[in-house]
Amino acid sequence: MTRPTIPVALRAAGVASSAGAVLLAASILAPQSASANSGAATAAAPSQTIRWSACPKAEPPYPDPSKRAECGTVKVPVDWAKPDGRKMEIAVARQKATDPEKRVGVLFSNPGGPGNAGLDDAYYADNPVEGYSKSIRARFDIIGFDPRGIGRSGQLRCDDTLAEKIPARPRNAAEFQRMRTLNKQLADSCRERSGPIVDHMDSESVARDMDAIRTALGEKKISFLGHSYGTLIGQRYARLFPDKLRALALDSAMDPSRPDARRFLRDGSAAAEDAVQQLANWCAKDASCALKGQDVKAVVRQLFARADAGELTEPGPHGPTRKKVTADQLAGFLSDYLGKWNPETTAQQLAALHSGKGKVSWTAGTPDVAWRTVICRDYDFRLPDYAHYRALLRQTASANPHSRYNSQALDMILGCQGWPAAPRPEPAQAKGKLPPVLVVNAKHDLATPLPGAERMTHAVPNARLATLDAVDHWLYRKCRSPLPARAVDTYLRTLKTPPHGTVFPRP
Repeated sequence: MTRPTIPVALRAAGVASSAGAVLLAASILAPQSASANSGAATAAAPSQTIRWSACPKAEPPYPDPSKRAECGTVKVPVDWAKPDGRKMEIAVARQKATDPEKRVGVLFSNPGGPGNAGLDDAYYADNPVEGYSKSIRARFDIIGFDPRGIGRSGQLRCDDTLAEKIPARPRNAAEFQRMRTLNKQLADSCRERSGPIVDHMDSESVARDMDAIRTALGEKKISFLGHSYGTLIGQRYARLFPDKLRALALDSAMDPSRPDARRFLRDGSAAAEDAVQQLANWCAKDASCALKGQDVKAVVRQLFARADAGELTEPGPHGPTRKKVTADQLAGFLSDYLGKWNPETTAQQLAALHSGKGKVSWTAGTPDVAWRTVICRDYDFRLPDYAHYRALLRQTASANPHSRYNSQALDMILGCQGWPAAPRPEPAQAKGKLPPVLVVNAKHDLATPLPGAERMTHAVPNARLATLDAVDHWLYRKCRSPLPARAVDTYLRTLKTPPHGTVFPRP
């Protein structure tokens, strides 16, 4: 799960980083006649094949997709409960296995978000830095796709100016109600500009789209590697189509048990509090820590106390400035910087705030909309009123005095207040046997906390959990230790998992 802001860039040509840049209507097709697909089962994937062609060039300064990459589309129902209704196109890309004699099958992936584009995984599968290993590319066709309503699968169109007006942290009942009202208006603007897809971007619908792609590829089974929020899509696929999975690897796992706002914020904030302890541990051992010799947790408590009293200001090159820093800003800073785990920079900036001399680089992003259309359908984060919200914040801050709360988790909870589409029930578990399933997670992950990964392991039959003893997120090809990626690659090739409970040492 990534921060709910627009990605820096969506690389495919014709896809801009603005949520309102590309017409969704261009990828939504007119409904077939009733006789064209009469008698179709509710969740049946349309029978079709993919017409492959060269992939579009990238927008500068990003590199063009690999020459090995091919692109095409698959038509799916906008609403899977109405298979004869309006259709839309899902953009798909692939790189074929480099060694046909060793070919095992197809490897699907999803990069999470929620709401991130997924074509890049196939576009750049052979990239020497972020691509797949040669052993994986030899054995699998790498399949990437943009989830419905995202990127080249119909970029969502909404009134972005409304998103910019929504109170980020409502301070009273009036602001809480204004936030709810603007969230609803934002959803209404998405429906007006993008059509019915807005109510059908949930993870179950994406999982059904994946099976339509599988059918169009002519494959009996798929292997799937989900990252962050993409793990929830993998779990949904496992419930719907267990006998269609050859392998299921879940990297940095979401909680599939549909936690309410209280538990979602509790788990995320406990992870943020733990990350402050990890920073203190690092400072005690590393001479480069700008807070070396000081009680890091006491420094953080003092900063929050000063912010609460209106006495904390931004540091300057020659001493404190007059620009005040709020407790919410400080909580956001800690969630952002500790989640990325750059302890040296984090300590330097905390020292600057503490002394008043130096510089702090606040993280900021343009408000995004797509994640709301996904997570507000998958989870039920609705709160009755402002009083319940304030009580939740007080309880969370009391339990986590050195972090207050996980700002990413709170962003997502507040983004769903007033969102008019009700959460979708979890699909029933279909009959069929799953293969061995591998779940990998960092022990100190702020975005997908370990309790959620443990619940994912319990929820998915035949799953085994391996953890990395580190503050990290997205362990495959992106973390500081090579061990999780090696375990995932071995599993994808052989279906052999590490023993349940394996702990990879801190890098």
